[in-house]
Amino acid sequence: MPDVRGVIFDVDGVLVESYHAHFESWKQLAEENNLTLTEAEFSREFGRTSREIIADLWPEFGASAERIAEFDERKEALYREIVAADFPAMEGAVKLIDDLLAAGFKIGVGSSGPPENVALTLAQLGRAEKFSGVVTGADVSRGKPDPEVFLTCAAKMGVAPEACAVIEDAAAGIAAANAASMKSIALVSRGHHRDEYGEAVCIVDHLDELSPQSIAELIG
Repeated sequence: MPDVRGVIFDVDGVLVESYHAHFESWKQLAEENNLTLTEAEFSREFGRTSREIIADLWPEFGASAERIAEFDERKEALYREIVAADFPAMEGAVKLIDDLLAAGFKIGVGSSGPPENVALTLAQLGRAEKFSGVVTGADVSRGKPDPEVFLTCAAKMGVAPEACAVIEDAAAGIAAANAASMKSIALVSRGHHRDEYGEAVCIVDHLDELSPQSIAELIG
């Protein structure tokens, strides 16, 4: 049995119920630039990178790296304004964090999001100082499904990869966790469906289905 176990959380759709805030920020960005975006279009694109979304929805801007960067920065600033005003914490997130810490787990964050978004989420949860490792999209050169983000986080936490579980809401994150030799736990968040997570070791609909004991049993 490993002496120290770790749990690595994704952020969007795991620690923060971010679907609505991301949709609103994309919609505001569209309106500012005399463009349109329906929820059906957003739902289809949800989970992709900003570059992919812009290239698909608004190809006239997707060809310019400079314009994409401007759009992306503005979109994320709008997102932070929305969640800062009314933070949508994922139900059960704080309790699971506290229970894991009380049980002796180390916890970390492995996110593809901007560092500002991750920092805002952890601050709003009131648990920023409790995370032994925080890795964002700015810290890695390869995104999910590459395992770099989770392996980097495990190293920061001081926990062996095989002694870690990952809680994710995206298929690419599940694939990254598996590639890192970690136990993959899929949380079915808004905009996703259970049939996306065929490679996950465990699938849950709510965080309160998880406990330190159940996660320890998965890790083994």
